[in-house]
Amino acid sequence: MSQLILLRHGQSVWNKKGLFTGWVDVPLSKQGIDEAMNAGAQLSEISIDEVHVSNLIRAQMTAMLALAEHPGTASPRLLNRTESEGHEGWAALHDDEQPILPVHVSWKLNERMYGELQGKNKQASMKEFGEEQVRIWRRSYDVPPPGGESLKMTAERTLPYFESSILPSLQKGNNVLVVAHGNSLRSIVMAIEKFTPEQILQVEIPTGQPMIYEVDEQASTFVRTKTP
Repeated sequence: MSQLILLRHGQSVWNKKGLFTGWVDVPLSKQGIDEAMNAGAQLSEISIDEVHVSNLIRAQMTAMLALAEHPGTASPRLLNRTESEGHEGWAALHDDEQPILPVHVSWKLNERMYGELQGKNKQASMKEFGEEQVRIWRRSYDVPPPGGESLKMTAERTLPYFESSILPSLQKGNNVLVVAHGNSLRSIVMAIEKFTPEQILQVEIPTGQPMIYEVDEQASTFVRTKTP
């Protein structure tokens, strides 16, 4: 048995302001920092062998703050980043006795791209485009906002990454923490819990609350053991 932990980043400064964020790289709010640290405390009795995060700072901050509250002795290191040319050696960890906790970074775990809505206030957008139109953009499965992604389009990048990079680790018996976003995690939940498009649209994933799944040896059955 292995465990899969899905964690949506803590509240961001744009979450707090009610703005569409998408791929805009904004940090955590003070509440988000507290949520991330609290999530780490909740996971204190679960060993973590591997971490996957998006390349957005709010997810990476959440992961590192949560791990700072975790009693594990391995040192987390962000992988798959583009290092400054000529400085790769300075970034290497020169301590053979210090165990490393790999933190894999991938844009494929990024939030849904909201296109022309990014940076707009959600309430103001309803007045500009109409409440029903904004609701369709936000809550339909396959209708994207102008220049952005639908949940279906988000799943088309998130799920291949999950299958190629996360499932193999679970099959080896590792406990894996995935720190990402409401919609990228929603697409993973849809797949592992076998929800229909209609069902997944009703699923809310709160910030900073771990969702924990027991996973069988083939990583074919996921049983949620903790409900946010």
